[in-house]
Amino acid sequence: MIKLKTPEEIEIMRRAGRIVAETLEMVGENLKPGMTTGKLNEMIEEYIRSKDAIPAFLNYQGFPASACVSIDEEVVHGIPGKRVIREGEIVSVDVGSIFEGFYGDAARTFAVGEVSEQKLHLMETTEKCLRAGIDKARNGNKLGQISAAVQQVAENEGYGVVRQLVGHGIGRKMHEEPQVPNYGSAQEGPVLKTGMVLAIEPMINMGTYEVKTLPDGWTFVTLDGQPSAHFEHTVAITEDGPDILTLV
Repeated sequence: MIKLKTPEEIEIMRRAGRIVAETLEMVGENLKPGMTTGKLNEMIEEYIRSKDAIPAFLNYQGFPASACVSIDEEVVHGIPGKRVIREGEIVSVDVGSIFEGFYGDAARTFAVGEVSEQKLHLMETTEKCLRAGIDKARNGNKLGQISAAVQQVAENEGYGVVRQLVGHGIGRKMHEEPQVPNYGSAQEGPVLKTGMVLAIEPMINMGTYEVKTLPDGWTFVTLDGQPSAHFEHTVAITEDGPDILTLV
């Protein structure tokens, strides 16, 4: 069942979302070659807790860290650890917070130093996919219009749209109904209503859309080893249009 949020609940979610957005800003200011993914995770957890919030990913369904840190061919759910971040890589950081019982969730892919034009274009296109999807998050639209908009932008550039992983509703739980695919017909899915809150998160691959899971049971990587990018916002549907809750 899709749970609609009251205006008061959405304002609490905005505070949770702002903490996530500020955390990603902090990541952008501090991410540099030579840093380990584990150190980045430590900084993220410390920052979230300093805002009187709880890192939402830590121990969620057994995930062992406060952030997902995924490099190059890693699509999502990379487990931070001893891996050293290097010049020329792209790093996707997915962060969640819990504030007064509500969740915020957002992700961004960062370029580390000088990266290739191909990687930059992938990042720019994935962010464009997110904006296109958000623009369709309007009262009275079909959910499929979000999915179709994301897919069209990505495939116009020849990129692969990940099918195995999707966006989701969000509120008092990290994952609520409905699922928000990044592909499909604009005529599919439920009608969007004021009070819905969705985590819209295109995961776009430079090559094939196919992915596989590493033996750690968490990390998804592209099947062909090509880079992948990931951008995400938590968005409330209001009478006045989409309201992005994960902004600074």
